[in-house]
Amino acid sequence: MRGRTRLVAAGLATAAMTAGLVPAQARAAGERPAIEWTACADGGLPAGTRCGTIDVPLDWAHPDGRTTTLRIARVPATDPAHRIGGVLHIPGGPGNSGIEDIKRAAGDLAEIRERFDLIAYDPRNTGLAATLPESCAQPAVPALTEPRDRAEYDAQAGAIAAAMRRCLAEDRSGLYGRLDSVSVARDMEAIRAALGERRLSFMANSAGGVPAEAYLRLFPEHVRAMYLDGVINQTAGWANQYLLAYPGLERMFGRFTAWCAETTACALHGEDAGKVWRDLTARADRSPIPVTSERFGPGKLTGSSLRWFGFPADPGPGNSRWPTFAEAVDKARHGDGSGFADAALGNSRVWTMPLLLGMTCGDDRGYHGYEEYVRVRREARRISPNLGGATFDQLGCAGWPLPVANPSRPLPVRGLPPLLGAGTWGDFAWTDSLVRRVPGSATIQYEGPGHVLYLSGNRCAIGHATRYLTDLTLPPRGTVCLPGD
Repeated sequence: MRGRTRLVAAGLATAAMTAGLVPAQARAAGERPAIEWTACADGGLPAGTRCGTIDVPLDWAHPDGRTTTLRIARVPATDPAHRIGGVLHIPGGPGNSGIEDIKRAAGDLAEIRERFDLIAYDPRNTGLAATLPESCAQPAVPALTEPRDRAEYDAQAGAIAAAMRRCLAEDRSGLYGRLDSVSVARDMEAIRAALGERRLSFMANSAGGVPAEAYLRLFPEHVRAMYLDGVINQTAGWANQYLLAYPGLERMFGRFTAWCAETTACALHGEDAGKVWRDLTARADRSPIPVTSERFGPGKLTGSSLRWFGFPADPGPGNSRWPTFAEAVDKARHGDGSGFADAALGNSRVWTMPLLLGMTCGDDRGYHGYEEYVRVRREARRISPNLGGATFDQLGCAGWPLPVANPSRPLPVRGLPPLLGAGTWGDFAWTDSLVRRVPGSATIQYEGPGHVLYLSGNRCAIGHATRYLTDLTLPPRGTVCLPGD
């Protein structure tokens, strides 16, 4: 999960959960029953993969109550005589399907699969669009904005809180308000117990790092090894993590302006591209740009929506996304914001949807009041003049009306094995800030853009992850992966 991620609702459409009753034998035994493995109905999984389900409590504080059903897939070790155990893949998103991830990545993880069963599952936050009421997918306000004063801050947070309460009241599944990462971590522990494994190894990415961190806190004795790829350090607080990310974003923006100065194909070539961008966003803060999106209808682009969702931090192969960005900036300064309409307008609405916010706000993602919002925004603008400001997800979660189930707090490290992390230009600082807290751990730095190396087929990162998971050998501190490795 990155601070400036694109539309993240793609993983919301896959239904993965049903509600029911905890089986009486499971209640009596006080533990989850074993998984009954059958042939997989899903196509695209590796040969020999078996699928099953497990029922877990909707509310872990009331384990004898209603349940939700998680789908699980097990890709068996290809060298069973030398099998070490299982590796549980924790997907990001939030809301991504772990099973769909493994369909795409199983070939790249062939070496890991020699010695491990690869376990994939769809967390309880997968498929919410098919599970929650339609009202939960409606934006709470026309577009998220950066409030100018306390009254605007309170009004926006209040409108989002009202939409969340309505979603909660209409939700018959019982899931809303129980999507926090502590609940997900307890689901993971139930999977471990049902697999019959004393300890598991883990591969977590992006937003999946938050339940991974909760699992480290709750069940350290069941962690054999954990590989963390592009994760945010929720234990240090979301605001602090975003402040860590801004220097990297500024360096990336500097790469863009240098490219534009050297490239005649850049629509801003011959000008100070950084100043053009800053002037555009400042003007849009004062007077938003009217636009009409084919997907989202009419709306207005604010300076904050452009800073949040306009700049492509990943330039693409050969900087292929930068010409389009430069052209969009050039058109927008002349009143035509169409180049930003879908991404900026769409995301600024999506991040007010109770459905999406319900997956993350219980993890202490919101600002803790107007004063913190002002302080963090000021510091962000100081660090990053081009892209800094308030963060969209924290503004959305500022209206969270329920108790925070997973407050940010330092991670106890006693009893934890050394961890392996990996990060790119955009997310190394986040991942390393978590991993380096655990003695003996190491983080690989990829000298390039992108996000989630092991699901992107990066051979260097996958090689280090394979060695670490197989024989618990970590690379030396300061190890770097280069493009093409």
